[in-house]
Amino acid sequence: MRNILNPSPRITKVPLHKRFLMYWVNHFQQAVGSLGELWRTPMASLMTMAVLGISLALPASFHLLLKNAERVTASWDNAAEVSLFLQPGLSDKTTQNFIQRISLYNEVDAVTYISKEQAVAEFREMSGFGNALDYLDTNPLPAVVQVTPKPQYASPAGAKLLLAKLQQEKEVEQGKLDIEWLERLHSIINLAVDSVVAIAFLLLASVLLIVGNTIRLNILNRRTEIEVMKLVGATDSFIHRPFLYTGLWYGLIGGMIAWVLTSSLVLWMESAVIKVAGLYQSDFRLLGLSFSEFLFMIGLASLLGLISSFVTVKRHIHLIEP
Repeated sequence: MRNILNPSPRITKVPLHKRFLMYWVNHFQQAVGSLGELWRTPMASLMTMAVLGISLALPASFHLLLKNAERVTASWDNAAEVSLFLQPGLSDKTTQNFIQRISLYNEVDAVTYISKEQAVAEFREMSGFGNALDYLDTNPLPAVVQVTPKPQYASPAGAKLLLAKLQQEKEVEQGKLDIEWLERLHSIINLAVDSVVAIAFLLLASVLLIVGNTIRLNILNRRTEIEVMKLVGATDSFIHRPFLYTGLWYGLIGGMIAWVLTSSLVLWMESAVIKVAGLYQSDFRLLGLSFSEFLFMIGLASLLGLISSFVTVKRHIHLIEP
């Protein structure tokens, strides 16, 4: 009789697959809801996202600058030719044997022989002192062998090693490598790379601070709502989730804005670069962000927004108690 009047509550067990489905449905609802919260204040949200986009576009633009500069300097590395001045009095057979021998070096890509007669003809044509050569009894210029290193040995360090190796040959009187300008160029590029990395870290840190401060203000504006949610028994993860998705949206849309700004900058500068390249008979074209670089930038921006919001939420929501 007692069991009939006061029946015990029936506990219904929800299947595992339904709980799994509802978990993701709940996440989707909160993600859409957080996007709706941003839409309620479009100007403020857009301004924050624009600041994030500019902060991310600056290091991306510097990266493209270095990327295109390395394309240009890659062809200049091949200009690191080694000039070998041969000993006077070498026979043609000895000279040809020497050329064949060094052409078999693993570091050597091409070998060009300039005879004494060719050297005089080039000097007469290019120097403007051709008439002075007519007063000389003998040809003062030596035969020269120009050695072009392979691309993997065309760097300043590799070319110097090749020069030292070639100077050990008995047929060589003197070797010369006009590499100082290339060393200065590589030093400038390395300095630019270090500067870009430092600036990128500072700008990415600013992204963290901007998102963190924006989420903090959102938490303070919804303080009363958070207190009510805690009173009715909402879990911390349920309260945290909308703010985490807000940070994710800030990073994602900020990354998209950064991509648009970077691509627009490339398109704006492309015509000027084509005009300058045409003056040097070059078909050089600016490279933009590749698809993998685009995905990396979007992923990094989203991750920064999520990390910043997570740190802020953990700190400030814990301090709110009803």
